Amino acid sequence: MRILHFADLHLGVENYNAGLNPETGLSTRLHDFLNALDEVVEYALNNKVDLVLFCGDAYKSREPSQTHQREFARRIWRLSSNSIAVLLLTGNHDLPNAIGRATTVEIFKTLSIPNVIVANTPGTYKVETRNGTVQIVALPWARRSALLSRESTKNLSSEEVNEKLESTLTELLQQETAALDTKIPAILAAHVTLANAKYGSERSMIMGNDYRLLQSNVANSKFDYIALGHIHKKQVLGQNPPVVYSGSLQRIDFSEEDDEKGFFIVDITEEKKVAFDFHPVKARSFVTIRVNIGEQESDPTSVVLKAINRYDVSDAIVRIQISMSERLAKDIDDSAIRKALQDAYQVATVSHDVSRERRPRLSGLSPEGLQPLDALKAYYEAKKSPLDVEVLLEYGKRIIRESQDESGSAEI
Repeated sequence: MRILHFADLHLGVENYNAGLNPETGLSTRLHDFLNALDEVVEYALNNKVDLVLFCGDAYKSREPSQTHQREFARRIWRLSSNSIAVLLLTGNHDLPNAIGRATTVEIFKTLSIPNVIVANTPGTYKVETRNGTVQIVALPWARRSALLSRESTKNLSSEEVNEKLESTLTELLQQETAALDTKIPAILAAHVTLANAKYGSERSMIMGNDYRLLQSNVANSKFDYIALGHIHKKQVLGQNPPVVYSGSLQRIDFSEEDDEKGFFIVDITEEKKVAFDFHPVKARSFVTIRVNIGEQESDPTSVVLKAINRYDVSDAIVRIQISMSERLAKDIDDSAIRKALQDAYQVATVSHDVSRERRPRLSGLSPEGLQPLDALKAYYEAKKSPLDVEVLLEYGKRIIRESQDESGSAEI
């Protein structure tokens, strides 16, 4: 049996959008996300995948636009119409703001789309595929109101509510696991945060406080594979059984600049031996170019241009961070820099970190202990004024006396 595991599509994220595609009328950033999803679909169709396991967060918004829903449905239909089973797990971004409203993927269940299973409640789902049956224990993002009564959470802090929720979910998971048929492949599909997971860009998208489960309470040996969603950074947290976050399909911001994006392929033999591999997709590149210009440079712009040439900025979202002195800042040609980046998909920022020159202080002298004329004399001497210091001091004395006479002050 071959399973494709992916998660966190987040259709509707359109930051760093470079405009509309003239052929489709859709934003170019939406195409980035749809192109990544198309790679998933094409791989499944061309490589004998039996089950596509989507572990939550189809959209950015809990109320996605009709266009986003249409484009997602088109891809799911291609899978289901080719006899590939699809399980859609609901994530936190798929849940409505109020009880009684539908989740963003519930329409597939309502329309009874062939081969599509919507897992929007915890439980065990037996899924029939072209290569046999698989048991999937589903743990969608938990709605507190569905698992905890108001009375049980009355007067509790948010941390205490999370602890109660974690305990309830752990107990529920243990019950479902105990009832598994050990002769049939078993998978846990969960949209959840494990306490030891490394975060990605989802931190900027979190809706409220996350509850966290311990890996030791999740990684039961009855599972052949544990497919996780919610964390955008791809990571393998365990091997026996495999505990895997597939990560998101597309980069969202510069925090994911170095992250690989893609999906996992899981092969389970009749003897229940498991092999899994990561398959990258062509995600939009984010490139940060940091340039530190030394004070000795006579042409700071050329230093930046040489730095740009060391990077592949073609079709990338680029930011330039230039560190330099105040003296050099006035010689930077931003137009030349942006021209050098004309092959980039978008120039996010060209920022200047300018270090201000420190003014020389009067060595060995404390300004608190100096009279005005003494301070003026020390200043002239430090600046090595070419003018007659005594004449300057005389003028300074007159100005100080006049100002003090006007304010009613005593002598200097």
